[in-house]
Amino acid sequence: MRPVSSSVPYRGRLAPSPTGYLHLGHARTFYVAHQRAQAAGGTLVLRNEDLDPDRSQPHFYHAMIEDLRWLGLKWEEGPDVGGRFGPYTQSQRHSLYREACRRLLDGGYLYPCRCSRKDLAVAMQAPHDDEGIYPGTCRPAAGQPATASELSGANWRFRVPDGQAIEFEDTHFGPQRFVAGQDLGDFLVWRRDDLPSYQLAVVVDDAAMQITEVVRGADLLKSTARQILLARALGLSSPAWYHCDLMLDQQGQRLAKRHDALSLRTLRAQGKQPEDLLAGMHTTA
Repeated sequence: MRPVSSSVPYRGRLAPSPTGYLHLGHARTFYVAHQRAQAAGGTLVLRNEDLDPDRSQPHFYHAMIEDLRWLGLKWEEGPDVGGRFGPYTQSQRHSLYREACRRLLDGGYLYPCRCSRKDLAVAMQAPHDDEGIYPGTCRPAAGQPATASELSGANWRFRVPDGQAIEFEDTHFGPQRFVAGQDLGDFLVWRRDDLPSYQLAVVVDDAAMQITEVVRGADLLKSTARQILLARALGLSSPAWYHCDLMLDQQGQRLAKRHDALSLRTLRAQGKQPEDLLAGMHTTA
C-alpha cells in the first residue's frame, strides 16, 4: 500500500449505503480506508449514504454499524458519534444538495431531461462505471438556455464539455484520463421527485466534510471524472483518490449486495472472525 503524504490533516471517509448487508468487498475497501487514515494519523468519517428512499432501511443501517465495529474499524465522526461537520446522514442534508444544484442551474451547466424512470433510478446509485453514454435525447443546442427554471418537477442533467480530457492521479492505479463525450456522457444530478443523484451528493458532502482522500472500489474510477467536473463547476476542491482492486466472485463478477453467501452477516454466523476476513487485505488492495 502506498503511503499517505499530505501537508494538510488527513480526513478519510467510509460511505456505506443502508440498502442491504455489507459484503466481503465492502470489508476490504473500508479496511483499506481505515488503515490509510491510521497511517496518516488522521480522522475517519462515517457517512450514511441513504439517498435511495425506497431501498434504504433502518435495520440495514444498524447492521452496517454493527458489522463495521465487529471488523474492528473505528471512526471519529459519524451519525452514531457526532462531529462538527454533521449531519452525517445524507437524507438530512437535502438543503445542501438543492443549493448546489441551484448553483449549477444558474451557471448554465444543467438542462431538463425527460428520459425513462429506469434511467433515473440508476442515477440514485453509485454507477460502478457500467453507465452507458447518454445519447443526448434531451440535450439542447449549445448556448440555448434551459427551458425550465425550477428544480422540482423536472429531471436535470449535467452537460459534459465534449472533447475535454479529465485527468487525475490515482494513488493506487496511477494516472487516469477520461474524455468527456467519449468515455462519459451527460449525467443526471437531480430527479423530478426532488432528490439528488449519487454524483452530486458525494461531491457536496466530500467538500463540506473536508475529505482529503476518497478510498473506494475501482468500479468508480469513471465516476471520479464526473465528480471532478461537478466540483469544478461548483468551485470546489477535489480530494485525492485511492481506488482499490475489486473483489470478484467465482464467476469473475464484482461482488454486490445480492451475494448473500459473502455478506458479513452470513460469514459471522458461520463463525468467521475479523482476522480471518482481513488477513492479507492490506497487501492486496
